[in-house]
Amino acid sequence: MALQMKDRCERCEAALPIDTDEAFICSYECTFCRACGRAMDHVCPNCGGELVPRPRRTGRE
Repeated sequence: MALQMKDRCERCEAALPIDTDEAFICSYECTFCRACGRAMDHVCPNCGGELVPRPRRTGRE
């Protein structure tokens, strides 16, 4: 099962293309931009889990 690659930050609505390294994700696939992840000390506000850099896709699904 593939990760759900959300295209917007859940906090500020910034665009997050699938090929960017600007996205951070928790184990529940909550997704945030780099600035919001940093502002939240890399802790997901939804589940309390760690926010880590989201892997990039090459454009192939």
